[in-house]
Amino acid sequence: MQQLPTVDYQAPDAAKQFVESLRSTGFGVLKNHPIPQELVESIYKNWQEFFNSEEKHAFLFNKETQDGYFPPDVSEVAKGFTIKDIKEYFHVYPKGRVPAQLDAEIREYYRLANEFAAQLLSWVQAEAPEDVRAKFSIDLKDMIKESEQTLLRVLHYPPMTGDEEPGAIRAAAHGDINLLTVLPAANEPGLQVQRQDGSWLDVPCDFGNLIINIGDMLQEASGGYFPSTIHRVINPTGKASDKSRISLPLFLHPRPDVVLSERYTADSYLQERLQELGVK
Repeated sequence: MQQLPTVDYQAPDAAKQFVESLRSTGFGVLKNHPIPQELVESIYKNWQEFFNSEEKHAFLFNKETQDGYFPPDVSEVAKGFTIKDIKEYFHVYPKGRVPAQLDAEIREYYRLANEFAAQLLSWVQAEAPEDVRAKFSIDLKDMIKESEQTLLRVLHYPPMTGDEEPGAIRAAAHGDINLLTVLPAANEPGLQVQRQDGSWLDVPCDFGNLIINIGDMLQEASGGYFPSTIHRVINPTGKASDKSRISLPLFLHPRPDVVLSERYTADSYLQERLQELGVK
């Protein structure tokens, strides 16, 4: 199966290459970027320990604030599906709860990834045609400035047991709600992106890569110029099925009052989608 191209962040035309990849596939894969790999590795290791512990149950999610631990029995059902994904996860927000021993590290990652994401949004805006740029109510990077809606999700896909519900996979095909999603390559493969012809492309999981995809809000704000990408996480087979998979997506959300389009503010769009997902 074909893989997505990887763009060197240090290349002189990195912005152009990156936005071209976003436009044609909905995804961009960056190498040689400024997010420290050792920080990501440490987070994977420390959160794996947390998910393996009973402590997670003390942080059960708050339905109003959406922060905390979401166990497998309340995992999301992707839009258009009826079977829950095989995963558990923890939501980190600026004012949300985090276990004390994990707090400093995950907050530092949140800060660094947010700063980097603002640059990527600037690339997207700069490389968009003038008529598309004119649709943005404010600069894309300013949509997320001081936003308390941007969500860092620590995802744990547990090892396969053989008792999974028929048809269940780690993450059924879906699009993201937000502007962009920024994701360090996971510690195990499985992420795939859907082409326009319906076939699937593997996303490189080389450790150190950063994977970025377009969400529904950017599609809405750009009048469809930047298409939100359908993607999924398939189940491992063979020896890989015994392994957990940790993933660390940062979902860039504008402040609630930001105008996305004539139809939606960021808040009205988000509330509509959360209700569809059944988590609100």
